[in-house]
Amino acid sequence: MAAHPDDETLGMGGTIKKLSKYHEIKVMFLADGISGRRKSGYQSIPTWDISDNEKIKMEKEKSLRKEHAKNALKILGVKKLSFWDVPSEELSQIPMLKITKYVEAELSSDDYEIIFTHHYNDLSNDHKIAYEASITAARPFEYTKVNAIFSFEVPSASEWRKPYSFNPNFIVDISKEIKDKLKAISMYKHELRKFPHPRSKEVIDATATRWGGLYGYSRAEAFEIVSSRATDLSKLSLFTKT
Repeated sequence: MAAHPDDETLGMGGTIKKLSKYHEIKVMFLADGISGRRKSGYQSIPTWDISDNEKIKMEKEKSLRKEHAKNALKILGVKKLSFWDVPSEELSQIPMLKITKYVEAELSSDDYEIIFTHHYNDLSNDHKIAYEASITAARPFEYTKVNAIFSFEVPSASEWRKPYSFNPNFIVDISKEIKDKLKAISMYKHELRKFPHPRSKEVIDATATRWGGLYGYSRAEAFEIVSSRATDLSKLSLFTKT
């Protein structure tokens, strides 16, 4: 469950590629990732009002970003995705119940067992709301299919939230998948930044190198386990064919 197209690749592109070899994955996007800038041209401005002409231009950018998402996820081995198309950074204007019901409907469309989503202590309100909606929609009733929830970090969103509190306790080796992650994020050409921005390819790779170095891998992605339960202990491994 990602707030915006590109969050999924930034946060866990390598893990998605690893999982897609053996598991069916669906990526769900809540917001468009464009509207919050309040201006076309992929640059944010410090004003609220949007002219009709700018709205038309931004609609084209929304469509383009969807195509970029499809291209990125194709590289990562994902065929199923959905877009809710809420204006970015305006999820807080929607009743939380409505967002949760949307997530519940998505989860009930198939027997999804694991959710990966944003961290609760994130700079972006959309990210925090995606987290809240996910843990609420997947609350552990006896009939709930979801057995685990993991949070990922997003560069220039998670670490810019002060105080920083992302505390990973689940590390995934993506040494073989890092090239695919970097190739996938390159599909979001308007979202990448120049080095040394946290969303530059160099820093994305450096972040994977850092997590890998801390845990004995060439490259890795880090997650914080939000909740986890198991009925059949033989199915605990995420990365074996089921």
